[in-house]
Amino acid sequence: MATSTPVPVDDGAADGLVGRTLPSLALPSTDGTTVDLASLGGSGGSGSAGRTVLYAYPMTARPGVALPADWDTIPGARGCTPEACSFRDHHAELAELGAAVFGLSAQDTEYQREAVERLQLPFAMLSDRDLRLAEAVGLPTFSSAGQRLYARLTMILSGGRIEHVFYPVFPPEGHADEVLRWLRAHPSG
Repeated sequence: MATSTPVPVDDGAADGLVGRTLPSLALPSTDGTTVDLASLGGSGGSGSAGRTVLYAYPMTARPGVALPADWDTIPGARGCTPEACSFRDHHAELAELGAAVFGLSAQDTEYQREAVERLQLPFAMLSDRDLRLAEAVGLPTFSSAGQRLYARLTMILSGGRIEHVFYPVFPPEGHADEVLRWLRAHPSG
C-alpha cells in the first residue's frame, strides 16, 4: 500500500450500529449459495453457534483493470486485496475461535468469484449490488466514478445482531489481527 494513501477518520457513520438486528436479506455468494444475513452469527434456526465476521469493503482490483482515477485520494479505499489476504491467512485462527468469515461488497458475484479464486480465499464473498444492507441498517458508503460503494467496515455478528463494529479500518492489511485480538479479549458466552 502506498504510504501517501490518506488515512480514514471516524466520521461517526457507524455510530449506532452495535446492537442492531440484521434484516432478512438473501445475498448471492461466491460459493453458489444464497446467504440470508439474518442467519449469520449463530441466529439460524439450526441451533448453530458462534460468531460471524462480516467485513465490508469497497472493491477488489482485478489484474489489468484500472481502478477509478480518484481511488488513491479516497481515505480508506485502497487495500481491499491485502485485507482479504489477511483474513485468508488468519482464517484457521478465526475458525478456532468459532468465527465464520464473509466478505461483502457491491461488486457482482462473478467479479468477486475471480478474486476468491485468484487469492485462494477459504471463505465466500457476498454480493450486495444495490447496497440493501447499507440502506437497511445504515452502513457507511461513498461514491467513486459514479458508483456507490461500501466504506471499509467490519462487524462481529452474534445471535443475529451486530455485537461489535470496527470503523474506520486502517491499515487494512493488518485488520484480521485486530479482529483476532478483539475476539480473544471478548470470548463468546
